[in-house]
Amino acid sequence: MADLFWPGDERADGLLDDGALLTAMVAVEQAWLDALVSAQVAPASAAADLTGAVGAADASALSAGAEAGGNPAIGLVALLRDRTTGETSRWLHRGLTSQDVVDTALVLCLREAVDRVLTDLDRQLVLLADLAHHHRDTVMVGRTLTQHAVPITFGTKAASWIDGLVDARTAVVGARDGLAVQVGGAAGTLAASVELTGSIDTALDLVDRTAAALDLPPAPAWHTSRTRMTRTGDALTTLADAWGHLAADVATLSRPEIGEVREGVGGGSSTMPHKSNPVLSVLLRRHAFAAPGLSSTLHVAAGAAVDERPDGAWHAEWATLRDLGRRSVVAAGQASELLAGLQVDPGAMSRTLAAAQGTDAEQQSMAALTGRAPAPDYLGAAHHVVDAAVTRARQAVRPAPEEGA
Repeated sequence: MADLFWPGDERADGLLDDGALLTAMVAVEQAWLDALVSAQVAPASAAADLTGAVGAADASALSAGAEAGGNPAIGLVALLRDRTTGETSRWLHRGLTSQDVVDTALVLCLREAVDRVLTDLDRQLVLLADLAHHHRDTVMVGRTLTQHAVPITFGTKAASWIDGLVDARTAVVGARDGLAVQVGGAAGTLAASVELTGSIDTALDLVDRTAAALDLPPAPAWHTSRTRMTRTGDALTTLADAWGHLAADVATLSRPEIGEVREGVGGGSSTMPHKSNPVLSVLLRRHAFAAPGLSSTLHVAAGAAVDERPDGAWHAEWATLRDLGRRSVVAAGQASELLAGLQVDPGAMSRTLAAAQGTDAEQQSMAALTGRAPAPDYLGAAHHVVDAAVTRARQAVRPAPEEGA
């Protein structure tokens, strides 16, 4: 979908938009209806294929009508019942509440977005492992507090990017694996389902069947326990931090007066044709600046969740999760493109180091203290740092699916 306020948004086309949410909500209703029928709670005549019964073309009308009830599930259920007949219409949504449908649909949409992010992230770790290994011995000046410090290698700089991304990947995978089905009924007790089935065990079995159909883990109702959402927001923000760190380094090192790296295809200027702006780095930094605010909104909402279902706090999550999820997918694609085209100039690094003043001062003071002659270089354990990061990156990447799997 078009978004002039967020360049690159088209990279997330079809993810966490109105059409995706409606499709996911219908999938939840389908899974629940199928569970009712397969468990013989609803008659076989209630079975129906809801696919395509509601779609993106209905988004405008459902959006306009959602204000009356405060969420889009109410209108969706009414529309599905209007477009089905007999026992299907009668049994549709029975035992569910609106929050069950919206939460589980959001989980399905988030999972799809997170999977896209992880695919790109694994590509980035492969690229970074190769980059760090290739530049294991490429010496450059280290910089601390914006000033020249002691020598490092470009491989160690890439290693720091790797460590941030691997740490973030661990958090993202954990958050994804924690996304679960939400089925609790009006107040989280499955009271309607127990009433329909006459059995607590059967009501719980309906939850399990619905979760299995959606390929989600079952869970007790989490209507006001929002850790699944805050954990996902935190993980995606941690990843934004790691991309921001990488992008800040690339943007700094691509300054004309430094020129040690540059993006493969720089962006132009509307008035200065000589410029080649590090646009991908700029956009990644934009995401790193904006993501923490979105994550904090999720925490504010989680802390304000009250009673058995929240009055406004829950509603604040939807657009927040949409923006954070879509923007993470956008940034993931931009980071992959940045790393795939990144150009490193070892000659410029060597010239900067040679011209730097005082980069051997610490080494000289260490030599004076020990009485030993200074070593030919002053790289410490740089090679070990690089090798450890490369190993960590290659171990983190998910194995490719087997042929035919």
